[in-house]
Amino acid sequence: MTSASQQPAFSASLDGAHTMSLDNYIFPTDRLKTSLSDPTKTPLVLVSCGSFSPPTNLHLRMFEEAADFCEFETNYEVLGGFFSPVGDAYKKAGLAPAQHRINMTRIAVQDSSKWIGVDPWEPLHKEYLPTVKVLDHFDHELNNVLGGAQTADGEKKRIHVALLAGADLIQTMSAPGLWAQEDLNRILGHYGAFILERSGTDIDDALLTLQQFRDNIRVIPQLIQNDVSSTKIRLFRKRGKSIRYYIPDKVVEYIYEHNLYVDDDKKQAGKGKEKAASDMSSSAVATT
Repeated sequence: MTSASQQPAFSASLDGAHTMSLDNYIFPTDRLKTSLSDPTKTPLVLVSCGSFSPPTNLHLRMFEEAADFCEFETNYEVLGGFFSPVGDAYKKAGLAPAQHRINMTRIAVQDSSKWIGVDPWEPLHKEYLPTVKVLDHFDHELNNVLGGAQTADGEKKRIHVALLAGADLIQTMSAPGLWAQEDLNRILGHYGAFILERSGTDIDDALLTLQQFRDNIRVIPQLIQNDVSSTKIRLFRKRGKSIRYYIPDKVVEYIYEHNLYVDDDKKQAGKGKEKAASDMSSSAVATT
């Protein structure tokens, strides 16, 4: 954990050759498509915020499910997807240090995907950042800095940014007082969300409460049920049980190498946030 006067700095890549801080931060574009294949479609980038402690196969599968849904059910063309791990200021039980979570998400996508990346901007802040600020960051980088997506005739189209999350997120959004209303208005009203159905989670009541945003909340059916969660992985580790085949193999090896999650019960349970609304809005995937 960094001190109040110290900004976090992390390895810029898995090889650890360079260190990245907010001062030298560069938005990761190596897996981002910058041009549209179909000029009639709206360019889209999916952003998944959460703890990812550790990332699971379900976290990865969420992106694939969303990409298929966009291709067959919408007029969006997915240009890229990003994990945005929450910063250390989240102070949640079971939260491994940010550098480990950045490394694990990088490892998870390194050989398994050509279009999912990891953005360290959020955890590079020493203070907690609500989800709405993270989405605003992506919107700024993709449209103000990069200038949007290019069509075959040279036209530039604005890239739409959307939140990608599990169904349990929508349940927290519908609970009174957990999210600031102004954050919900911008997240669901402006950006919108792609929500993957989750085993044992009924989102119908939540969607009724959020009816004003219904057109911007797209629910993706989970055709093959999967209830793997980071919480269960940490519990298995604490009990000395195998975690293989629930999460990517190389992430398993990283966890064993760095002896992560064996003392999960000793971590502080308090979140350390001033407001519950800000606290909850950081965890876009409740499989934490």
